[in-house]
Amino acid sequence: MSTRTDAPTRREQILKEAARLFAERGFHGVGVDEIGAAVGISGPGLYRHFPGKDAMLAELLVGISERLLDGGRRRVQEAAGDPEALLGSLIDGHIDFALDDRPLITLHDRELDRLRETDRKRVRQLQRQYLELWVTVVRELYPAPPEAEARATVHAVFGLLNSTPHIGLLGRTAMESLLRRLAHGAFGSLGA
Repeated sequence: MSTRTDAPTRREQILKEAARLFAERGFHGVGVDEIGAAVGISGPGLYRHFPGKDAMLAELLVGISERLLDGGRRRVQEAAGDPEALLGSLIDGHIDFALDDRPLITLHDRELDRLRETDRKRVRQLQRQYLELWVTVVRELYPAPPEAEARATVHAVFGLLNSTPHIGLLGRTAMESLLRRLAHGAFGSLGA
């Protein structure tokens, strides 16, 4: 996560609106003119920032995977060897992502296969590394279950947390609290 407090750059604005529009209408349902209009520039003006829609999609999906992994690695350092603190921090960080970046979850679910092979492989590589951060701490906290069970539990928690684009029943604070309890409960079941 960035600690920057200044306004987003034009490039960041374009990416945010592209993510929103792609999530709402699908990658092929959105033209560059619509993305440009959403940020107050002409469609052709987008080409000063990106070679095309494919590049926007790649930057969005590779970018969020990099952000999640970088944030996870930072949390490992900040936890300074305290696995309970680390798991709590990983959960909180992923909840923030899931609630704040819902369009990116939808975009990933629907459009990952549209990426060039190299970008798709990069996303998968980053995701595997992020997953391993979680599996390592879960295994440290709950060593009794087999690794496959710990790994399956991490995947299940990701599925739970990443379901937020499909749930609009609660406000952010209530949803954050519910997701936190559910995630901790899922991991706690490994110690039962």
